[in-house]
Amino acid sequence: MSKLMISASLMALAWGSALAQETGSVETSDQQQDDTILVIGQPSKFGATKSEIPILQTPRSVSVIPAKEFLDRGALSLSNTLAYTAGVTGNAFGFATRGDFTTIRGLDAPEYQDNLQVLFGFYNNARADIYTLEQVEVLKGPASVLYGQAAPGGIVSTVSKIAGPDQLEKEIILTAGSHERLQAAADLGFDLTGDGRLTARFVGLYRNSDTQVNFVNDDALVLAPSVTFETDRTSITALFNYTKRKSDTSAQFLPLTATGCVSSDVTISEPNICAAAPSQKVGNDVYLGDPDFNEYETEATTISLFFTHQFNDILSFEGTTRYRDNEADYNQTWISFLGSGNPRLLPDGTAVARSWSRNPAGSNQFAFDTRLRAKFATGFIDHEILGGVSRQDVETYSNRAFLYARPTSFNVFTPLYDGSEIPSEAEFDAALGRSENETIATDVYITDHMALGDLIVNAGIRFSSVKSKDALNDQRDEETPITAGALYKTAFGLNPYVSYSESFRATVGTDIVTGSALKPRTGEQIEAGIKYQPPGSNSYLTIAYFDLEEDNLVDFVVGGQTQPGLSIDGKGFEVEALVNWRDFALDVDFQYLDSKEVDENGVATTRPSLPETAGSIWASWVPSAGRLDGLEIGAGARYAGENESNGTAFLAANGFAPPPVRVVTDGYTLFDAFIGYEVKGFDISLNVRNLANKDFYVTCLARGDCFPGEKRTIVGSIAKRF
Repeated sequence: MSKLMISASLMALAWGSALAQETGSVETSDQQQDDTILVIGQPSKFGATKSEIPILQTPRSVSVIPAKEFLDRGALSLSNTLAYTAGVTGNAFGFATRGDFTTIRGLDAPEYQDNLQVLFGFYNNARADIYTLEQVEVLKGPASVLYGQAAPGGIVSTVSKIAGPDQLEKEIILTAGSHERLQAAADLGFDLTGDGRLTARFVGLYRNSDTQVNFVNDDALVLAPSVTFETDRTSITALFNYTKRKSDTSAQFLPLTATGCVSSDVTISEPNICAAAPSQKVGNDVYLGDPDFNEYETEATTISLFFTHQFNDILSFEGTTRYRDNEADYNQTWISFLGSGNPRLLPDGTAVARSWSRNPAGSNQFAFDTRLRAKFATGFIDHEILGGVSRQDVETYSNRAFLYARPTSFNVFTPLYDGSEIPSEAEFDAALGRSENETIATDVYITDHMALGDLIVNAGIRFSSVKSKDALNDQRDEETPITAGALYKTAFGLNPYVSYSESFRATVGTDIVTGSALKPRTGEQIEAGIKYQPPGSNSYLTIAYFDLEEDNLVDFVVGGQTQPGLSIDGKGFEVEALVNWRDFALDVDFQYLDSKEVDENGVATTRPSLPETAGSIWASWVPSAGRLDGLEIGAGARYAGENESNGTAFLAANGFAPPPVRVVTDGYTLFDAFIGYEVKGFDISLNVRNLANKDFYVTCLARGDCFPGEKRTIVGSIAKRF
């Protein structure tokens, strides 16, 4: 049966004979909600689900993290905001300045902002600063019906701070902390007409900061003004965002021989790798680049328009349009990857070779997502239908000059930064290569969220056409992913649910074995779980089990790419719980993940750098009365189990023939703390992440490098609100 017929059948199941009945009175989703107190964050129409339907009535796993929550927990980057979210691994490769490398259910997660994808390609854009965000939302599992191209693990969706009649408060915040971090930020709301119809908001910050890695800074300038015009039925917002960041890459690709080989936290199956290892361990703050050459400076200019209009009690319109221009100057040198059979260091710590990359790059995007929303009833069935049209036109470019494995005498224990090894301009010019890519996606989608008494059913389908073009390929892919789910609301607050969803993402290129265009990567997931909130309670529990698969993976081999039948098979479960009792709150999260890469012969290999188990707990106390009113105290712990990396596939694909290599990195537990006090309009706070300053590796790879985790950060802030 075709996907279209499946989707149509699911919708017809809910409509049934009601189509022949007279349309009854209209109930909005707000009117359908009972009196249960919801405490897990309010989804936004411009967030992950494109809906304000409560999470506990959605047959999918969704997490919402408001700004106050992630700031109280000491987040300094987008990946930090997800540290206490089940099923999500932020910074899977340790402390990072180049981007927010987040995985959901074991797969890379694309990043969306205000309904539109915000990052494309690699290292060609500026990261969002979390001070400009109202909240962060995570939709777990395939999201292609709502968003088009996406990995089956899920998406990270952020919601921008914008002007509005309910956003008129003002705050100025001064921050100082570890690594000489100094930051000034402001969030200022204004009523320009006195009646709330025309409002403005200015969000901005300036930061000067070093980081835990020598010579790597984290400076930023962000300006994000917005203006909103609002009537009883219409709202129009224009948001401008200018972000400039000056940094370097914190990823130093520390050689395995000077890290894992001399660490009790790393186990390496092949003894020959460590046969020539130095006797000492290189420090996690060491800088293996060249300060006279390395840089990672990014700049992004974004103009976004938001529009909503309520035609009547049934029909409304909403949409987002964006133009974004990104530029990046990216130079980096690192100790070369020579394969696990060839140590990258001599026993005295001298590097065998260093590679150099100069890569100015950029991207520009024009995109929109517009939709009609209809809320009505047909007999005993209440509907919320969403029909949308989206288009995305993205161009990326890169001017890369790469010089591989040049001989060097660089010593990782006594590094000398004299610039003498920097290649000449002529050498870079000779190696220069330009690449350009353009992707145009035009999509139409429809979903229907139906309530049949206590039974909630939703279904959706998307028609997606993706045209991809680079110097060698010009191809078009057309996909029709579907989604369907059901949830049953019980009188005692226990809501079981089940859902099915699909994903796809286009792959550009030619299969060197078959000579045909590469097929899109396609995924699917079955999810089942429960969502429980006792009536009248301020506590909740969600448990989800998932089984997902992604096919048509690309294998990079000498001479090009091929699709030999590789797939990803992931299974696991997640638990999220929030317990509120008087002035105390407890947030508990746990995840189990079994993620394998399966070859054409059915041989399964554990996927790298993913802990099988992970969990977190955060406890807070906010006295509501008495002398301690205004005080807030919080403390948390984050745990990640061991992860492994198997090296045969990577090394063989890059021309090496080593024995099989398995590298296992031990797990770790980190502690965080927060204390704040608000008095007379001033809010004073202190955050500490990695309280014990634990020195650890997030992961080590069989290709020959290790990645340190975040060291302790202490940040104090004083805010004036008025």
